[in-house]
Amino acid sequence: MEQNGYTVEVKNVENMATVKTRFNVPSKLYSCHTVIVDGYILEGHVPAADVARLLTERPDDIIGLAVPGMPVGSPGMTIEGVEPQAYNVIAFDRAGKTEIFSSYP
Repeated sequence: MEQNGYTVEVKNVENMATVKTRFNVPSKLYSCHTVIVDGYILEGHVPAADVARLLTERPDDIIGLAVPGMPVGSPGMTIEGVEPQAYNVIAFDRAGKTEIFSSYP
């Protein structure tokens, strides 16, 4: 994210499930990182282009974006010699309703 112009403050937390619950991240979307940016929740390896779109569009009906798991080929998850996986960036609302925000082949 820093390479894309975002300032990052890292806070190591012992029990990330507590953080995810507090910010209404649906358990089916859990990943390795939870980030709060300008009032939105980002879960996992969300591409910077999707973060920029979220912050530009500022949709009222969603509270965050998630990339569940750690798919190979998502930002920070490229592995030399390993074919990238297709994955979706999922938008979610406070009630846990989800929809595809963007897809990557």
